[in-house]
Amino acid sequence: MLTFFLWLLLLIVSWPVALLALLLYPVVWLLLLPFRLIGITVSAVFDLIAGIIRFPLKILKGPSAVR
Repeated sequence: MLTFFLWLLLLIVSWPVALLALLLYPVVWLLLLPFRLIGITVSAVFDLIAGIIRFPLKILKGPSAVR
């Protein structure tokens, strides 16, 4: 919502720049998509490594009491 209001403000101040931003937004999104996918993959790998390291500790701790 904040982005929309900022775009409206830009539209009032300079409508050609606002229209250019509106047209370039999908292109920028497509260019940044691979970096977002790489970030998701790296995060998943770190979570997997953390799970592998913590798994023996969960086994040694035993079952937790459920209230």
